[in-house]
Amino acid sequence: MARYDIQISRTAERQLSKLPRNDQERIARTILTLTIDPYPRGARKLSGYDDVYRVRVGSYRVLYSVSTTTLIVIVLKVGHRKDVYQ
Repeated sequence: MARYDIQISRTAERQLSKLPRNDQERIARTILTLTIDPYPRGARKLSGYDDVYRVRVGSYRVLYSVSTTTLIVIVLKVGHRKDVYQ
């Protein structure tokens, strides 16, 4: 099975850096698991988008896009569940 590359948007980097350290580590581990399986159990496709998915990490959400042709996962946003979809 091929491994996917991870690209993190500037927005996601800034959002991740503002979170508490222990939450940053949990989210980073989840993002790294996307290299092996970009559609893990519990990942949901967002309605209204063609290729945007979300994965839960406690009360936080990671929004990402998957390119199956180039094997890239692009992390778009990281944030608390009440704010990330806006």
